[in-house]
Amino acid sequence: MTPPSPQKPARPQEKRPRETPADLIVTGCTVLVHDDRERIGFEEDAAVVVRNGAIDSVTTAAAVAGLPAADRIDARGQVALPGLINCHTHAPMVALRGLAEDLPTEEWFNDVVWPVESNLTERDVELGARLACAEMIRAGVTAFADHYFAMDAVAAVVAECGMRALLGQAYFSTQGPEGRERSLEFALRHRGAADGRITTALAPHAPYTVTDADLAATADLARAHGLPVHLHAAENRDQTDTSLARHGVTPIGVLERTGILDTDVLIAHGTGITEDDLPLLADASGRTAVATAPRGYLKFAWPTTTPVRALRDIGVPVGLATDGAASNNSLDVWESMALTSLVQKATEGDPRWLTSRQALHHASLQSARAVGLGDTVGRIAPGRRADLVLVDLTGPHTQPVHDLAATLVHSAHSADVRTTIVDGRVLMRDRELLTLDVPAVVRELAERLPALTERGHGRRVQEYDT
Repeated sequence: MTPPSPQKPARPQEKRPRETPADLIVTGCTVLVHDDRERIGFEEDAAVVVRNGAIDSVTTAAAVAGLPAADRIDARGQVALPGLINCHTHAPMVALRGLAEDLPTEEWFNDVVWPVESNLTERDVELGARLACAEMIRAGVTAFADHYFAMDAVAAVVAECGMRALLGQAYFSTQGPEGRERSLEFALRHRGAADGRITTALAPHAPYTVTDADLAATADLARAHGLPVHLHAAENRDQTDTSLARHGVTPIGVLERTGILDTDVLIAHGTGITEDDLPLLADASGRTAVATAPRGYLKFAWPTTTPVRALRDIGVPVGLATDGAASNNSLDVWESMALTSLVQKATEGDPRWLTSRQALHHASLQSARAVGLGDTVGRIAPGRRADLVLVDLTGPHTQPVHDLAATLVHSAHSADVRTTIVDGRVLMRDRELLTLDVPAVVRELAERLPALTERGHGRRVQEYDT
């Protein structure tokens, strides 16, 4: 639940840094912190001490002045935030960015995207994932939840580039039992990989492409193996209306009757969630969360958006997302944060909802909870993994600062991220990527695009019929 906007939380008790060398010290910055009621505040002239990939202490810059460290970052004029989390995307789809523009949803799928995806090779997926991870690191995203094909290639890229990810091998019922089995095999094979930075999920595509029997079987597998489920559901109101007409229940009702809501489930989009769905989500015995990606909804001219306020009221966390770049054109979670605030104000007809502090809460703790990492990341505090980003607020577009939360959400943007750190490892420093070679990826991907984008064969991986 998003807490009310506070004045300023009490300063947390400082932990005196140990006199042994730290792995990394970030000093002189303003740090976004949460108090014991999860209210957001800011500690000025602060320092973050990192040891063994975790945050050892959040203290004052003065307290660490003489503390030795293997690496030290002078972050004066910058704000340290928990790393952003892209709670639902299809990273390799950056290869299709701008390919299907200004189309209704059905044409977008059937005429362009699903025919092109029938051409995908594992190398295409790998290159797309490399480009996507580079884009996200530069935009301050430290973790993402992905749901796509050939996910072994994505897992390898995540392990190499240093990001954190919740990964699932997507499947349709048209693939037969083998699709579901491959999803399980992938999840078990990669769970805990990359020194624990990779977590996994079962990934049925959606209730309109996966049968009730397959969804029920997926729920059984999730419970048996302790895995979450990541899928699309109630993406838009048309899907909800079609489900009611064909099956007598909404897509959320399908998840309830097949047992998916008895598992830990991450629901992508949910703009078609109805008032009648809310009790089902509230009574779900598993951890239920929703990922919202408002830019895509605006592009498709969907009449509704994710009901963030109603979900907040029943205790369902809503994380921020971008969806794939084929529909959203970017993987910029910073933009999703600002748009979520603005679209919610317009939808609710209330300028007091969603506030900047509430938007930052969705971008931090709520997003972490949505992807099952609520006890691991999402806040800058002792014991949490050291996933954080440094944002430069010295530019003319962010000055003067009267309300720091508002400046971060509505004035700053992803290009202001100077440094991105995951598990204490610096992945980007002063805007320089350290773990990925973007020019090489772009060159090879350009060579492969003619074969990838060919649609004359008449194939498609699935048919959109809702």
